[in-house]
Amino acid sequence: MSSVTHEDRATTAEGEPSLVRVMGPWLLLLFIVGDILGTGIYALTGQVAKQVGGIVWLPFLVAFVVAVITAFSYLELVTKYPRAAGAALYTHRAFGIHFVTFIVAFAVMCSGITSASTASRAFAANLAEVIGLESAGLGITLLGLAFMAGVAAINFRGVGESVKANVVLTCIELSGLLLIIVIGLWAIGAGQGDVSRITQFSSSGDTGAFWAVIAATTLAFFAMVGFEDSVNMAEECHHPTRIFPKVLLIGLAITGVIYVLVSISAITLVSPAELGEGETPLLKVVQAGAPGFPIGIFGIITMFAVANSALINMLMASRLVYGMSREHVLPRMLGKVHPGRRTPYVAIAFTTVLAFALITFVGEVPALGGTTALLLLCVFTVVNIAVLVLRRSPVEHSHFRAPTFLPILGALSCAFFAGPWTGRDEVQYLIAGVLIAIGIVLWGVTVLINRATGQTPTDPTMETTGSRGPIN
Repeated sequence: MSSVTHEDRATTAEGEPSLVRVMGPWLLLLFIVGDILGTGIYALTGQVAKQVGGIVWLPFLVAFVVAVITAFSYLELVTKYPRAAGAALYTHRAFGIHFVTFIVAFAVMCSGITSASTASRAFAANLAEVIGLESAGLGITLLGLAFMAGVAAINFRGVGESVKANVVLTCIELSGLLLIIVIGLWAIGAGQGDVSRITQFSSSGDTGAFWAVIAATTLAFFAMVGFEDSVNMAEECHHPTRIFPKVLLIGLAITGVIYVLVSISAITLVSPAELGEGETPLLKVVQAGAPGFPIGIFGIITMFAVANSALINMLMASRLVYGMSREHVLPRMLGKVHPGRRTPYVAIAFTTVLAFALITFVGEVPALGGTTALLLLCVFTVVNIAVLVLRRSPVEHSHFRAPTFLPILGALSCAFFAGPWTGRDEVQYLIAGVLIAIGIVLWGVTVLINRATGQTPTDPTMETTGSRGPIN
């Protein structure tokens, strides 16, 4: 077993260097807020409005509540096991089944690719608006592909993500959303817009208000994901068992309030029908509420926000593929490291090709964003169950404990919102199914190769806990 505890350590029991603890509560808060903010609210506000009309703020509020419930489960697990493997670690600790651990880890990887593909589409749409290109069709697809190629090039070159860079990008993301809120409040104070819209429901389909809000929430949930990434920073935080609960909940509260206020501002100034047209809804809000504001500046702010999301997600996805390859659960070729750049170039190419396929053959932001939410809702369901299972495995140090009813409610709510009865577009299940099927095929090939060569797959979570060994 590892001798690494929840306290700061310079090395593991085997003498391997550990990650450096550099993040205090304020830097962790900025990381969490910056990770949640981004593509979701910038790109999907209009699509949510198309489904529910003026009460566009309600699906974001419901998504916030579901996210907070699941966050309590993550808080118990990250303070109980302050390691950097996240959902994969919790799944293996709870169930000890290699295939289940693999599926969860691969689903997280796929969610990163679909999220980055969503961001590339949003980036392309905003760039087209800024330069005056037709905001649909082949041009947008080509811009999205070019953007993703640029992300791959940066990823290949090697990105040393410093805390300062994260702070700068977070401030840029925040500035755009705060601008929308200020414009909305100013317009309301000046008697512009139509405040009464915020209580008006309208749906493009035949469903009633309840199911329309549920369907819209499955899409709005994409805007709340990202908080789960913060648990991977546990080994780089000072006293994670002490600071995580307060910081994560504050970060979620900040983003939840911002999203609701942005939604109210947007629907006050722009009608639901107009907001739902195209892929640049917040640009329309700026044009309606502050026609004198240089629209190009806001387009650039939006592009910075979604570019940051894309880069973070593709970095995560490629490193997950690389890590699973190193532990013999994916083909070893995917774990090759470039001798000059010292980056996992084959894993980067693999994840980029998947992103290219999604951008080319799927393209639409709602389908890609909804698939991201679907994959993570499935992962969250497993994590909520894992909390209850791991109650039977106490640890020596004190840690946060969620009220028992919350993991139960979290598992039920996440499973509910992942189901087909919510009105979720069938294409999202198709995309998720194809991606997971690709992973299962690769896993099966690897198992056959391992048996032929006498190798045993190792637990992909063990490296972060300081021990290595075969999976039971």
